[in-house]
Amino acid sequence: MSDLDPGLPWLDALKWDEQGMLPAIAQDASSGRVLMFAFMNRQSLEETINSGTAVYWSRSRQRLWRKGEESGHIQRVQSLRTDCDGDVLLLSIDQAGGIACHTGRASCFFYQLQGDFWVATDPVLKDPEDIYGK
Repeated sequence: MSDLDPGLPWLDALKWDEQGMLPAIAQDASSGRVLMFAFMNRQSLEETINSGTAVYWSRSRQRLWRKGEESGHIQRVQSLRTDCDGDVLLLSIDQAGGIACHTGRASCFFYQLQGDFWVATDPVLKDPEDIYGK
């Protein structure tokens, strides 16, 4: 049986992949809109629970990524769920500043398939240079 075993301690009940990661989806608590996708390891998940703000594992940086550490656009976690298998996390969050994406958009899911092409359909709310100074 692949279902989550609720009788195990909460971190041990989860089904971590070979690299010790779980996919994590951040969803706006009020609108239900999916804002972003990232990965979490045990340390980032524990820090998320202890701090109340989202902490992910950055595969590109190979370190903990405290969402908003550079931009100020932190994610306050309202609730945390996992699926029936315990191999995906769903964070219900309040997004500070209304911007979750490094492109300055509300959501990282701003490309929409239109015909044979991906089209950016959501507006940039703030220029990334103004956010990050890069």
